[in-house]
Amino acid sequence: MTGDPRITFAFADVNGVKLHYATAGSGEKLVILLHGFPEFWYSWRHQLAELSGDYTVVAPDLRGYNLSDKPLGTSGYVLEKLVGDVVGLIDHFGREKAAVIGHDWGAAIAWAIAVGRPKLLWAVGALQVPPTPVWRRNQTFAQFMASWYMFFFQLPYLPEMILRRNNFAALARAIQSTTANPGVITDDEIAVYRESWARPGVVGSMLNYYRANIVKRVLGKVSPPRKVTVPTLFIYGEKDTAILPQTVAGVADFIDAPFTEHRIADSGHWVQQEAAGEVTEVIRSFLRSTYESESTVKAR
Repeated sequence: MTGDPRITFAFADVNGVKLHYATAGSGEKLVILLHGFPEFWYSWRHQLAELSGDYTVVAPDLRGYNLSDKPLGTSGYVLEKLVGDVVGLIDHFGREKAAVIGHDWGAAIAWAIAVGRPKLLWAVGALQVPPTPVWRRNQTFAQFMASWYMFFFQLPYLPEMILRRNNFAALARAIQSTTANPGVITDDEIAVYRESWARPGVVGSMLNYYRANIVKRVLGKVSPPRKVTVPTLFIYGEKDTAILPQTVAGVADFIDAPFTEHRIADSGHWVQQEAAGEVTEVIRSFLRSTYESESTVKAR
């Protein structure tokens, strides 16, 4: 699929599901890269290979996507179960900790692990999506309108029908037409995505992420916010039309640990693909500095 011999594929039985994953490298430290909607491991194809010289890097298909299991019903996609899948992957690779970096829904999962299971992380990173308390604090009418699709996805049947029409034209358009620069994600790359969307059960499973979590996440009551206490990286492409710049303001307010924020002016939502080289280098630098700091502390 990528033609890169550094990338191999396997399955892991974790948390009651079988997850398909791509992996590269054999370093001591584990790095897990989590994709978002409507993608799969492939969204991390650039970083997966390029980071493999220093780490064991794993990019799973989240449950419901591509070749991973697709539980029926919305209950199989609540955030707690998505977190459990990543916890199971860490154990599958025989590690006590991982650096977990996520984009879109993968970012939401990464934040949830950082808050709820921080002892399992040596670092955390998020692309485009801020922690829930930041989103809620910064919620505006403009963001509500930009997020219209999240609420449309709550409807039964109709979203599936629309997303499947004309060989998934709406999903392809949602990716290709929202990049900061036209043509960044090619027709050949979209063909790879179409192959994953066409697998039985994928479209409904992708929508179940929204049906299981969004109303509670955006509108529901929440406990007092807890700060993230592990080294944190936040990357944001500033031409995102789905998650607006004002919505991600003040991420640092909820981090009580070394924090790096990197803005990319000429990128939209699909930042690890639109600005692949820059994102790779930012992640590489962040992981290296975090790893070196951790090693220095242990040596004392």
